[in-house]
Amino acid sequence: MSEGMKYQLEFEKPLAELQKKLDDLRKHPEVHGLNIKIEEEIQQIQQKIEETKRQIYSNLTAWQRVQIARHPKRPYTLDYIRGAFKDFIELHGDRRFAEDKAMVGGFATLEGRKVMVIGTQKGRDTKENIMRNFGSAHPEGYRKALRLMKLAEKFGLPVISIIDTAGAYPGIGAEERHIAEAIAVNLREMMVLEVPIIAAVVGEGGSGGALGIGVADKVLILENAYYSVISPEGCAAILWKNRSATPNAAEALKITANELYKLGLVDEVVSEPIDGAHNDPETTIQNLKAALIKHLDELTKIPIKLLLQNRYSKYRSYGRFKEPDAATAESESSKTSPKQDDQINGSITQQQQ
Repeated sequence: MSEGMKYQLEFEKPLAELQKKLDDLRKHPEVHGLNIKIEEEIQQIQQKIEETKRQIYSNLTAWQRVQIARHPKRPYTLDYIRGAFKDFIELHGDRRFAEDKAMVGGFATLEGRKVMVIGTQKGRDTKENIMRNFGSAHPEGYRKALRLMKLAEKFGLPVISIIDTAGAYPGIGAEERHIAEAIAVNLREMMVLEVPIIAAVVGEGGSGGALGIGVADKVLILENAYYSVISPEGCAAILWKNRSATPNAAEALKITANELYKLGLVDEVVSEPIDGAHNDPETTIQNLKAALIKHLDELTKIPIKLLLQNRYSKYRSYGRFKEPDAATAESESSKTSPKQDDQINGSITQQQQ
């Protein structure tokens, strides 16, 4: 059984059952009769597995994609750094308070291009998750990230940011050390950083924790990652007053890669293998590497002054809406019935009294 199948999600169980049957056939062929029949059966199961993959992963709901984004076998930031970059030299500390192991970063090369790479890092097991604080950075993590970005600016190095966090740490200590201020300063400083910046959401892109290292000239997102102002569970608890509405919240939030691309909030959706990054990390890492190289080559050709103007315009264009013209507004207002007009007028009279 593949590593991904050991942690299969509910909707992946049919695949896990087929894979188990295939593994049993390969391990104990003598139990199942003649070798020729076994080979035929193996081929049939392999075909069934491929068909089932296409059926499952081509019809994923928003909530199912969120579950994939959180899968414990997906590649994390350090996996991308080790697989896509070379000569990584990790730098530590914010020079103010402490070293935050939930935020990693340092010098690296990307196919011969010198860069500064930073990102949020989760843990693989309980011990590592405690050390990495489950990928939720403290204020010192964001201040370390900013220190490294300023260092990159000093040496004229592009910044690559890898995002995979449920959000910044919301504990008392983080509040005492001004987590909101640390994120706000990063937003301001990244907007005027005089080097190209590329951000890639590879798993969870949660709230201000993601935005704190997410202001960039190009924002990429993996096919099964998500980027949101709030988690689907949090949204369901607030708006529906019930966490059982989480799938509905995930749909309403428009947080999946394709929805974000349609809204113009990300610049490219990086493809994953058909059954997700957790089942083929190496291919996913190489896909992201190719996308980073492509955008880095484009951005390094743009003069810094124009790059900053484009970055400003990019973020000023977010949150677009269309106001109705005068004719439409008048038409809508004329649709109220005399009874509704009386109710509205009566309400206004009562307020005035």
